[in-house]
Amino acid sequence: MEELLVSITKGLVDNPDKVSVDIDEPNEEGVTVYHLHVDEGDMGRVIGKQGRIAKAIRVVMRAAATRNDAKISIEID
Repeated sequence: MEELLVSITKGLVDNPDKVSVDIDEPNEEGVTVYHLHVDEGDMGRVIGKQGRIAKAIRVVMRAAATRNDAKISIEID
């Protein structure tokens, strides 16, 4: 899952070396939180107009997690 998130994000940003992901342990509801870190200058590229790109990333990641019987949440830091 982490590799999928990193590969999607690296394709969007100007500084792919600054992309990193931190993963929290699943909470009491079984949701694993992925914290996506990008360069400050690339933040707009990852979020997109009105958050459309961020929503699309979350949809793709949730679909992949569903195939693995997992629950995830993506936070862009």
